[in-house]
Amino acid sequence: MNAPAALYESSLPNLKLLGRGKVRDMYEIDDRHLLIVTSDRMSAFDVIMPDPIPGKGRVLTRVSNFWFEKMRDIIPNHLAHDLSLEQVIPDPQLRQQVEGRAIIVKRLKPLPVEAIVRGYLIGSGWKDYLASGAVCGIQLPTGLQQAQQLPEPIYTPSSKAEIGVHDENISFADTVKLMGQDIAEKVRDVSIQLYSAAADYARQRGIIIADTKFEFGLDDDGTLYLIDEALTPDSSRFWPVEQYRVGISPPSFDKQYLRDYLETLDWNKTAPGPKLPDEVSQKCADKYREAELKLIGD
Repeated sequence: MNAPAALYESSLPNLKLLGRGKVRDMYEIDDRHLLIVTSDRMSAFDVIMPDPIPGKGRVLTRVSNFWFEKMRDIIPNHLAHDLSLEQVIPDPQLRQQVEGRAIIVKRLKPLPVEAIVRGYLIGSGWKDYLASGAVCGIQLPTGLQQAQQLPEPIYTPSSKAEIGVHDENISFADTVKLMGQDIAEKVRDVSIQLYSAAADYARQRGIIIADTKFEFGLDDDGTLYLIDEALTPDSSRFWPVEQYRVGISPPSFDKQYLRDYLETLDWNKTAPGPKLPDEVSQKCADKYREAELKLIGD
């Protein structure tokens, strides 16, 4: 079976385009629904690469939908089930372009923070710990090593930034100022609950979830929903259990492979991004697909 063509940018003339993010295109359906299309665009160092990663959007969509379903007893999610893709895009040819990568969601008010949960000491958290003995202001025991599992998962939120601008770590107190005590506490507590449940499941399937980020939104009644994507190789750091060692940065199923490749280039990490060789694009695609297969099978 031939793989569907990679999709860099969707085009749905029957719907109003509200905007394009690093990966997702968002369309208006009506005053209660949006259509979100997950493209095959790839970003690294906050720059969108000029070449798509074949099949990436389908993997992200399937993995997210899997987790949305699995975690719905913990928190409701933004998926809307009162409209079908056929109703929203009646033209079969247009619909084919986005099948497997489009979701219909409730229109919610997004909260202004990214809810990051870390279970292991890696990345910017490791650098922070080396410099201060803390991660995002949370004091940790002395003597921890790179990639070591933390005594318990920690919540380290960040502010949402515009495309091309780095998000900034903020304190829990800052999130209270942004959202109020009640919502800030709910977001923190449910984020840790989601991470812990997912990490337990994934470990049984051969994947360590080192860290992840969640996004949330509110409806008109103030009910909290999980939105955007959940526990994908784009929003999380996935490590293969069998290659995990304390003291080294383990290989990963996420875009770390691409970042490592980009670090070998003479590129200043600003747009435009460099053209990716076919073998690099394919290796990235294979890593995403492997994570999908490990987590949920074929």
